[in-house]
Amino acid sequence: MLALSLTTAGTFFARAQDASETGPAAGGAEGHGRILLVLPFDNRSGQPSLEWIREAAPEILSARFASAGFAPMSRADRLYALDHLGLPQGFQPSRASSLKLAQTLDADFIVVGSYTTDGTGIEAQAQVVDVQRLHMSLAVSAHGELRDLISVFDSLAWKLTRQLDPGFSGTEETFVAAGASLRLDAFEQYIRGITEPDQEERLRHLKQAVLLSPEFSQAWMALGRENYNAQQYEQAAKAFAKVGANTSDALEAGFYRGLSLLFYGDYPRAEESFAGVARVLPLAEVLNNEGVAVSRRGQDGVALFRRAVAADGSAADYHFNLAVSLKRHGESAEALTELTQCLRLHPNDSEAQELEKAWKEPAAGTGAEAKADPLERIARNFDAVAFRQAAQMMDQMAALRLAALTPHERAQKLAIQAKGYLDRGLLLEAERLYLSAVAADGQVAEAHAGLAEVRERTGDVAGARKEATTSLELMPSADAYLVLGRLDLAVSHLNEAGSEAGEALKLDPKSRAAQELSRQVEAKQTEKR
Repeated sequence: MLALSLTTAGTFFARAQDASETGPAAGGAEGHGRILLVLPFDNRSGQPSLEWIREAAPEILSARFASAGFAPMSRADRLYALDHLGLPQGFQPSRASSLKLAQTLDADFIVVGSYTTDGTGIEAQAQVVDVQRLHMSLAVSAHGELRDLISVFDSLAWKLTRQLDPGFSGTEETFVAAGASLRLDAFEQYIRGITEPDQEERLRHLKQAVLLSPEFSQAWMALGRENYNAQQYEQAAKAFAKVGANTSDALEAGFYRGLSLLFYGDYPRAEESFAGVARVLPLAEVLNNEGVAVSRRGQDGVALFRRAVAADGSAADYHFNLAVSLKRHGESAEALTELTQCLRLHPNDSEAQELEKAWKEPAAGTGAEAKADPLERIARNFDAVAFRQAAQMMDQMAALRLAALTPHERAQKLAIQAKGYLDRGLLLEAERLYLSAVAADGQVAEAHAGLAEVRERTGDVAGARKEATTSLELMPSADAYLVLGRLDLAVSHLNEAGSEAGEALKLDPKSRAAQELSRQVEAKQTEKR
């Protein structure tokens, strides 16, 4: 089977790292796989100008599935599999070829669909194919105005998630809210930018996408890749730096930003970029490149090269780099041992052969002895398989730690992790973990308070009020009072809002949110008088 790409593996790792400790409790049908392949939707609109929506559909659905705890395949995975099967990128697979594609990628489910339009509105329809059971679900659909295309597919994603996992309790409003900040014109430019066959056209569309939406991480990532592949390393580094730290592309962006900075000659920032990735996932290639950046600055990278060799002793280049670095710092005997190991792994390495000869038989004053030792070698690609394995191991370890806790401790842990997502604006992820916390122990006030804020942000006023009230019945908290205060302020219940702001300030006098709510209430009261 083909390995998942780094982006897909990043989704695995993001769930293991950020929702740590959530494990299977974070959602999912027991005993079922979570790997999804979303295929491009069939354009039944009869309008070639809407062909870009074919690729837009899997992009939106995959993003929501990832937030809901699934592991969707990336577009790169799909294209690689098509190439592996000898099929063109624009191939519209039949049911039989879809199954073959899914089996090649080791997917558990396939999502297939289509869309139509009447000129101003759009309707999207989709079905889920269970690869193992060869069963196709009933079709679900969503419709709306063309200008609301993203929310239409967000609604469709929610309905499909409920089919995939009948126990999933997240709301449709949260799915729609997850894509509410993305401009449709920027998203269209992004899709055109990743699908155009001409490189200049891809660049033009991607630059337009980030111009229209400067916070659009996916577009920055795609632009970075284009610049990197064109060896425009300074521009690539700037684009990769714009990728959000809380996205599934963050680690890959950090790695390729480091590479771009290495090739551009900015070694201090390259070292910093690789170090940032290594703190999260210290893979051999990351440690190696951090060592290269350190060495290019004239400092000692031996420790990092030792760690790279320890992480992956089967890679000849890591032994080569350790040998060169050791020799440079006067450790000649160990350097020769590492060089020998490099040649054992890669006997035809001509550079290593010449270096071994020079170190064993130095010429007198000139020639080989006078020749400078080579520079350490740069690892240009992540090992996606190792990345996926590390992510899955983290996920398993988190699940074991979570399972060992009491229900109350588990709920508290989940609520803490959910709060981290909420503070970063990741509503779907936050909702999923808060719901898991409530399911583990409904007496944890923080879980209800957090869920209240999620409901507030997604426009579910009744749900927000209910959860905030439940939280306060369990234990008074500033967060719950603030939700009620903001809700009352919005409907001009100023006395209630003022009282709730006051209670929040009593519990947390330094709370800026409580201070701001109090000021807003006072301003409204003054205006009313």
